[in-house]
Amino acid sequence: MAAKAVIRFSVAAAMSIAAGPVFAQTNDPNLTQTQIDCLGRTNAAGADCNKGGGDTKGGSGGKDNAGTTPGAGAVRPGAVFLPSLIVDLFPNPAAATPPSEPANGAAPSPQPVAAQAAAPSGPVGPLTDAVLTEPSRAVSGAFVPDEVLVTVAGDAAAVQQIATTFGLQVRSQRQSRLLGATLVRFGIPDGRPVGVVLAQLAADGRAQRREPNHIYSLQQAATIVNYAFDHIVLDPKQASGENVRIAVIDTGIDDTNPALSGVIAGQFDAMPDVPIKARDHGTSVDGLIAGVGALEGMAPGARIYHARAFEGGKSTMDVILAAMDWAAGQNVRIINMSFVGPKNDLLGTACQNARALGIVLVAAAGNNGPKAPYGYPAAFDSVIAVTATDAKDQLMPQANRGPYVFISAPGVEMVAPSGAGSDVVTGTSFAAAIVTGAIANLLHTAPDRTADWVQKALATTARDLGGHGRDNDFGYGLLDTKAAEAVKE
Repeated sequence: MAAKAVIRFSVAAAMSIAAGPVFAQTNDPNLTQTQIDCLGRTNAAGADCNKGGGDTKGGSGGKDNAGTTPGAGAVRPGAVFLPSLIVDLFPNPAAATPPSEPANGAAPSPQPVAAQAAAPSGPVGPLTDAVLTEPSRAVSGAFVPDEVLVTVAGDAAAVQQIATTFGLQVRSQRQSRLLGATLVRFGIPDGRPVGVVLAQLAADGRAQRREPNHIYSLQQAATIVNYAFDHIVLDPKQASGENVRIAVIDTGIDDTNPALSGVIAGQFDAMPDVPIKARDHGTSVDGLIAGVGALEGMAPGARIYHARAFEGGKSTMDVILAAMDWAAGQNVRIINMSFVGPKNDLLGTACQNARALGIVLVAAAGNNGPKAPYGYPAAFDSVIAVTATDAKDQLMPQANRGPYVFISAPGVEMVAPSGAGSDVVTGTSFAAAIVTGAIANLLHTAPDRTADWVQKALATTARDLGGHGRDNDFGYGLLDTKAAEAVKE
């Protein structure tokens, strides 16, 4: 095997969107109607589009992203005109509102959840409870520019009435287990900005929760062997996750890889209309958790329930929620989420309700650098946010920082299964997989251990790496599986 390898994601081709009249479109959901008119240079209200500040102020104190106040005829950053929209699968993440720092080992107050279905198993299954009229697609920016996600109180007739009233298309609808409501993906066919449609829908009491269809990214850094066992104090001869059920939400996998032989207990495709081109990331994550043979994972014997929800390194909120709902129905103890994106209330509710079901949620903190916005779902209080360290216990330079970072684990230059073979991988994605495998060991030893116990045990036994106590770089410190195992209830 080569000493160094670079992992490549496949990038989808550019995509054009047909349109009639040219409408100004923007990825800022906070614009007023006056600003939208100014963007389209059709200010019927007669307001002065030359003035900065006031209603033109976004999140940067009245200045655009370049630091200048928009003037006459100026197009705000992020605005695009539909005929020239080009797909970019790897944009920088949008800024997110920092969460409150979670208390040590504290779990959030649970919210009501829908009844849990019996746990199916077997081969790959498509979405079975969805009414899908238009498939999901990859787009640029922080969210899909012509879609919104809405939880609706009422039946299919109510959904259609809302669509008719507000001039929307019903692109998909399904009953969400974790949200406890009908989740509808509405399309915006006339070029109205997402923020305007969300504001309009707020007037209808049946539209309970309204969010952009945010875009999320896998957290893998391009990059030599698996030193994780030693660094997290886990004896490879005693490591076991036997009979622990783990869900992984990721890319497709190569289940013919010898490292995954007998590991995959069930599969689900949350985007069945999108051809699978990339299998490396998901194969590596599953292998690091529970791989067998020469590339043994942290928790051999664990049963992996794999949900494919990413292609080309990207996914959208509705696809991820479908994968989470499926995972919650598999009676899993852990869900691994090696991806990041912006804060989304629907995702936060799904995570909170999964935690209320007793599921341990583990997520990558992000690979976007020390000045990057917080990465979600990792930054939700109900989720264990994992950052990556190297063979010298130094922080990966690309790692996100912030008070939401919970724990550190090896994630730099490790050998892992990849596609039909193996490769060297780096990223908080893989550190999250290491933590998921370690937790599976703890649950294998004592199945009665709760999600709250797990979180507290990891926090109180981690080996401090940064400043004294929890810090924004390493969280509580480096995972110590042996010490966590010794924590009493």
